[in-house]
Amino acid sequence: MLNFRRLPCVLVSFLSLVMVAGPARADFPDRPIHFIVPFAAGTATDQLARALGQAISAEVRQQVIVDNKPGANGFIGAEAAARAAADGYTVLIATNTTHAAGEHLYRKLPFDPVRDFAPVTGLGKGGQFLVVNSSSSVNSVKELVAMAKSQPGKLSFGSGSSSSRVAGELFQQMAGIQLLHVPYKSNTFAVTDLLGGQIQMMITDSATGLPHIRSGKLRALGYSARTRSPLLSSVPTIDEAGVRGYDISYWFAAYAPARTPPAILKRLNELFAAAVKNPAAASFYANTGTEVFITSPEELSRFQLSEAKKWGDIIRRAGIEKE
Repeated sequence: MLNFRRLPCVLVSFLSLVMVAGPARADFPDRPIHFIVPFAAGTATDQLARALGQAISAEVRQQVIVDNKPGANGFIGAEAAARAAADGYTVLIATNTTHAAGEHLYRKLPFDPVRDFAPVTGLGKGGQFLVVNSSSSVNSVKELVAMAKSQPGKLSFGSGSSSSRVAGELFQQMAGIQLLHVPYKSNTFAVTDLLGGQIQMMITDSATGLPHIRSGKLRALGYSARTRSPLLSSVPTIDEAGVRGYDISYWFAAYAPARTPPAILKRLNELFAAAVKNPAAASFYANTGTEVFITSPEELSRFQLSEAKKWGDIIRRAGIEKE
């Protein structure tokens, strides 16, 4: 047995910390976990976070608190997560907005999407719908393009995420039209103005747009991915509808603050991998047409780097200057 009286005080302190920290790490999580969502409540990222949080909470018998920190295209929430303690109890539910597109859209970010985060796992992939108000006279992508060409710079499109923004910019570049961009803090706010007639169109994620499409308040003209959405197979892809070669999707992923211990990252990865199979989470994937996308931390790291290059190329080709 160790004789603590014969050990230097510093070594005693170190051993005490190890003895305390060891079991706590093995029992992770032994207190509530915080999911930071860098977008507003009701967005697709928020819905996914709450579904996964419910599943993980049931598994570990600890509360999962979803903390919405919207604003600045997700950067406020991402910065808060990057500055949190690297103990596994803060997880950022991120998207390509914060971890692939942002660095190409803004001159200065309050965080480094690679250096300040430890990848945990991918979570999902999905396409977006090009929508107009149901009262609009426009019934197809071709009609929208024709109207925009007849009124250069007059028709407006809203966006509340980089996915939505880049999708809209790419659309006008590839269609050869000029639109007026109106930025919002989240896609839900942009949809509200689209319903109210303040903007003419937007390209939004399925989770945000589908309820309004199904209620008849919005009309879907096209889908942004290469293949049609399984939820609205009658809606053509934007490529099929006339803008040849158009293809852009969004993705979700989980990140912890940099320097989070590998053992904790492994445990979080296991929890998310199990959570996507839970009925609460499975319902989100099925109802939004989102593809399950679980990866190892290493796979997510490689995927993020390739996506950052892809989105950077799209942004440069679309002629978007950094703000």
